[in-house]
Amino acid sequence: MQKKVRSVRVPVELGSIDLSGIMKECEQYLRDLESATLLKSQGNKEAAEALIRTRETELGKRIGRLVYEARVRYGGEKRRIEDDISPA
Repeated sequence: MQKKVRSVRVPVELGSIDLSGIMKECEQYLRDLESATLLKSQGNKEAAEALIRTRETELGKRIGRLVYEARVRYGGEKRRIEDDISPA
């Protein structure tokens, strides 16, 4: 039985994540899924599976990169604020 999620806590570090970039990656992944389905229906099951494996790996890396970039931006902003506050 599935459990409903009522709220999700997003770390402050991810507040500046590029959501449009994530959506773009997901759209490309869905297109590749359609291509894999077409390949499989044409009898090329190995190529379809290879495409999916490759694309899943790429998707994970690209999304991970977007999360990393958001974390770096957060760290830079936090450091800049701390530098502005600290006495000279």
